Amino acid sequence: MRKALKILKWLALLGVVVIIGLQFVRPARTNPAVDQSQTIYARLQMNPQVASILDRSCRDCHSNTTRWPWYSNVAPVSWFVIDHVNHGRSHMNFSEWGSLDNRQAGKKLEEICEEVEDGAMPLKSYTRLHWGANLSPEDTKTLCEWTATERARIASP
Repeated sequence: MRKALKILKWLALLGVVVIIGLQFVRPARTNPAVDQSQTIYARLQMNPQVASILDRSCRDCHSNTTRWPWYSNVAPVSWFVIDHVNHGRSHMNFSEWGSLDNRQAGKKLEEICEEVEDGAMPLKSYTRLHWGANLSPEDTKTLCEWTATERARIASP
């Protein structure tokens, strides 16, 4: 019994040392510079309601203006958060919208509607910690109507 307790204490101490050591292995939390003229907000027409939905539910993972929460400083959670942001930015980056041609922009707008209608976005892992990011049925309808309108607008000559 005593020997098992001693082993557990050493394992606990080893676990604490490993967790502390992990804090020194940090991927970069970056917010690259943003040219405001290239953002989705500057390139597309949107009302304040749409801008608000994008800001609260999409911006942190899909732009270069991520608000990094305190837990993004704590490994190994930080690795998970930073990976999600990097993946989100690589798939669709609202800060670099101006780099898309009209066909690409139209496809991205279509993806926005599809992803929110399917409930795939925002990610459940994100909304568990950011309750305000959840999309109501009205939010989804607003986004899909907006994306359809913008797709038609940019497709016309």
